[in-house]
Amino acid sequence: MRVFGINFDTGFTSAGTTTREPFDPATVRREMEIIRGELHCDAVRITGGDRDRLETAARLAADAGLEVWYCPFTNDLTQEELLDFLTDSAARAERLRRDGAEVVFLTGSEISICTAGFLPGDDLLGRAAVLSDPQRARSALAALPDAINAFLGKALAAARAEFGGRIGYASLPFEGVDWTPFDVVATDAGYRDAQNAGHLAGGLRALNSHGRPAAVTEFGCAAFRGAADIASRGDEVIEWNDRARPARFTRPVVRDEQEQADYLSELLGIFDKSGLDAAFVYTFARYDLPHADTEDRDFDKASLGIVKVLPEGRLGTAYPDMPWEPKAAFHALARYGRDRTRPE
Repeated sequence: MRVFGINFDTGFTSAGTTTREPFDPATVRREMEIIRGELHCDAVRITGGDRDRLETAARLAADAGLEVWYCPFTNDLTQEELLDFLTDSAARAERLRRDGAEVVFLTGSEISICTAGFLPGDDLLGRAAVLSDPQRARSALAALPDAINAFLGKALAAARAEFGGRIGYASLPFEGVDWTPFDVVATDAGYRDAQNAGHLAGGLRALNSHGRPAAVTEFGCAAFRGAADIASRGDEVIEWNDRARPARFTRPVVRDEQEQADYLSELLGIFDKSGLDAAFVYTFARYDLPHADTEDRDFDKASLGIVKVLPEGRLGTAYPDMPWEPKAAFHALARYGRDRTRPE
């Protein structure tokens, strides 16, 4: 595997706020240095729905010596608004590439459920509800690939007019993406859970079958007992309020950082032997799921982040300038990264 990477959230927009508040460039710069120097990652996938934040984080990642996977991840835009966002982002990514950074541009992420008009539903929750209803999902998904590929054709043409590097798209399997015009094949569905464990090898073979470099752009699990069985759905143990913030746990959750660490280590071992070009752990931090000293408010247990974000105003001990502490998964990834860079 050429690239060992990690996701870096600059803020997913929802309910008038984002998943990363505050966004402090000085903190971001230091986090990029840690990702490169301590985790020994080769690359970082920069995601979020704010144009300036994406560019700022991408530049700081490049300054740290990381390959940048520049990935707008928007929510509830119209297709026209998304096309404008992608076109502008491609131009920003090209400026970074021309300044000497290694950049891959992704024409969005999971647009079928995060963008208006591809699936029934007024918002993300409404579209997700359609997919959870088998009868409604069958009807909605039948026409989805044609709509997705028509839009991606426009997005790819607009991006190529601005960006001279490699281009991909962070997909979901049911979107039926035609990869022929892309340089990179990518999926956000790299999670192994109790339901799909038997299909992981076949999925990786399919991902590698397009004659292009293939990437798993997301995989991971949360840090509670049993989280590996639900993987990407780790935050389903959270009930959210109308401000897109955690309100309470839906059931008792026991912290188990080793389960998260073991999951990531095992998946990286599988991906190493799979023929993938790149794999990106999800995620470095979930600033919207902070730790607390009481069990019923310690929402970090449901976070797929490899660091434990501390309550506002507190700094860590392992990194006294950072508002978080490393989890067991952080140390597991650091060992993996060191082993990859050690001369044979």
